[in-house]
Amino acid sequence: MINSLIRLKAGRNMPSKEQRQIVRYALYKATPEWLRLPEAERGAQKAEFESIVEEAGSSMRVKSYSLVGTRADADLLLWSIGHSLEEHHEFAAMINRSRMGAYLETPYSYLAMTRRSDYVDEHRHKGQEGTRVSMKPGDAPYLIVYPFVKTRAWYTLSLEERQKMMSTHIEVGHKYPSVRIHTSYSFGIDDQEFVVAFDTDNMEDFLDLVMELRESQASAYTLRDTPVFTCIARPIRQCLDALG
Repeated sequence: MINSLIRLKAGRNMPSKEQRQIVRYALYKATPEWLRLPEAERGAQKAEFESIVEEAGSSMRVKSYSLVGTRADADLLLWSIGHSLEEHHEFAAMINRSRMGAYLETPYSYLAMTRRSDYVDEHRHKGQEGTRVSMKPGDAPYLIVYPFVKTRAWYTLSLEERQKMMSTHIEVGHKYPSVRIHTSYSFGIDDQEFVVAFDTDNMEDFLDLVMELRESQASAYTLRDTPVFTCIARPIRQCLDALG
């Protein structure tokens, strides 16, 4: 088994608690050729892939999700949280070098970084997400992820105007405590401005939250918030077994 990530972890200093994290959402699609392989070969490839994900988890946080039944263009999401680009590079390289990697396409990949939000100071007492630079995924059964871009007009508004609208936005979110947001920032390092992820155990609450937020003033400054990926949390082997 490849030990590249373990060597990388041992060869660098461990990050401080305040160091920002680098986040990647990688979405994979199995090719039709993989489905036609003998069952024994697919099983061996799954075992190797599972070991790679487990090894990556020794150096950074990795969570796996299935999109089978929710999207036609992606089957698997790997949400990885680390402290260096090198960690994500080596993880992706390990997948590329695997036998199953030859049968996986990557239709979407989003890179982002954590930082403190500019709008949450007055909500700190409520435990508002965005007051810290460490991302802490929960154990909810569902995850919804999408890239997000605001209009340029948003950035011409004063901070006071933006704060007022975002405070309303945040208050709406507090009405749905079963939905937790994880926002990361992509300015200058990927095509989108943000990657937004919500974990929840209640899809009804999430749908109602999004509908209510559409009526907020801040929503008028959204340029793009698609594609949307609705994911089901599963151990990596169950995600792979769902492929065939």
